[in-house]
Amino acid sequence: MTATQAPDAAPPTAMTNRQILQAMSGLMAGMFVAILAGTVVANALPTIIADLGASQSSYTWVVTAELLAMTATVPLWGKLSDLFNKKLLLQLSLGMFVVGSLLAGFSHGVELLIFSRVVQGIGAGGLTALAQVVMAAIIPPRRLGKYAGIFGAVFAIGTVAGPLVGGVLVDTSWLGWRWCFFIGVPFALLAIALLQRTLRLPTVARREAKIDFLGAFLIVAGVCALLIWVTLAGNEFDWASWQTAALTGAGAVLLAAAVFVEARTAEPVIPLGIFRNRTVTLTTVASLLVGVAMFGGTVFLSQYFQVSLGKSPTVAGLMSLPMILGLLVSSTVAGQVISRTGVWKRYLVAGAVIMTVGLGLLSTIDAGTSFTLLSAYMAVLGIGVGMLMQNLVLAAQNDVPAGELGAATSVLSFFRSMGGTIGTSVLGAVLANRVASEMTKGLDAAGIPSGGDGGGGSSVPDMSTLPEPVRQIVEHAYGVATADLFLIATPCALLALLTVVFIKEKPLKTTSGMERLAEEAGAAAETDKTAARS
Repeated sequence: MTATQAPDAAPPTAMTNRQILQAMSGLMAGMFVAILAGTVVANALPTIIADLGASQSSYTWVVTAELLAMTATVPLWGKLSDLFNKKLLLQLSLGMFVVGSLLAGFSHGVELLIFSRVVQGIGAGGLTALAQVVMAAIIPPRRLGKYAGIFGAVFAIGTVAGPLVGGVLVDTSWLGWRWCFFIGVPFALLAIALLQRTLRLPTVARREAKIDFLGAFLIVAGVCALLIWVTLAGNEFDWASWQTAALTGAGAVLLAAAVFVEARTAEPVIPLGIFRNRTVTLTTVASLLVGVAMFGGTVFLSQYFQVSLGKSPTVAGLMSLPMILGLLVSSTVAGQVISRTGVWKRYLVAGAVIMTVGLGLLSTIDAGTSFTLLSAYMAVLGIGVGMLMQNLVLAAQNDVPAGELGAATSVLSFFRSMGGTIGTSVLGAVLANRVASEMTKGLDAAGIPSGGDGGGGSSVPDMSTLPEPVRQIVEHAYGVATADLFLIATPCALLALLTVVFIKEKPLKTTSGMERLAEEAGAAAETDKTAARS
């Protein structure tokens, strides 16, 4: 037993495939919970807001609160994982998710609902960061691709099942919207039990494990200021307004202060030194661009299916399957090939190319696009994202010291989430403006007085109540506007391609994070002994 290893910890030896799969059972249950939390309310929100008698601005905050909390706390969870017991942190984040879900399910006012979404988001941030950190700790990079398909499958199931399950729960009279929050609780409790039973990690205790609370506060506050700005600008206030100046100015000052503090503290939340690593910097930029392109473009597909194509919420959830299946197949196949050959960069480049092509194809859709053609376009996008997204994390994890795995992984997750938030907010404003403009143009051409917001904003028009001429105009408006979003997202994917081209391919390590950490600790101890003798 070493000085840095807890008495009950397993020795840092390579795990068998069976042990890895057992350990991943709890991780994947936790990841499913995190993904479900963000997607299950998508089709239920109009009902929830109406039932609680809340305003339209509350609609935005119920979505934003969880996303803000998750994105802003990911770096902190990642840093904690480099300092403390990863399994305990995972269980703590799951526990916070359970508390937030119960509070949300029992909410009788929108204020408590928004607060509960913040608690859910903090828990989801821990799950998002820690699941990939723990995978890197127990699986060597050379073998990690083999298990990427499982991660992709959970991502796919959670993404497609969330809106589908949410729609079914709302449509079922004896369940209702509260079960959109309750449904994740059994999965979270199962994940806690599975982690306790199957995950065995050596506990590494540093002599001076201090948390940089000031740096953490400044990062969270600065990020929240910017995320609140991109979320509300264009909806609650104009992009060019005093609110924009105040929020962007505050965010810039807080983040500048965070950089000053992080550069001078012994245990920074985000070690700025990791950005001297070319691979980490390039994969971080690529992750941000993937977040903007993928999440910003695809989040509005459900609205397109329901409004422009006239499908029900349940059917709209099922229509995303081609993209999810493309993602699942490509991530699984690419992961298996990477594990067998050790070659990975070509799959990053190919994934970026295919993602760009997929977004370009989707920019040609309209209200008359056949589902067969739409499915092919979505499958192309899914294949590209599946080859690219997870392998960006693999490239970064392979090129950092074991002691910085948590920080590097959480930085990538943080910037991907940040990109998704920015993309969703900016493209949402573009969608609302284009829909309003197309609606006004269509109604004027038909000689119908144009009133209202044209179907823009956060609400989806009730197509069943519209007369046929207006219905056709609305369908056309949403078809054209959704295509515009993919056209705008395509250059972001192209920039991601240019970024990954410059990533230098390095041989994948054959030892896991915990093995490398033990080796690094042993090397440091030998260095100390040599220095003491001299």
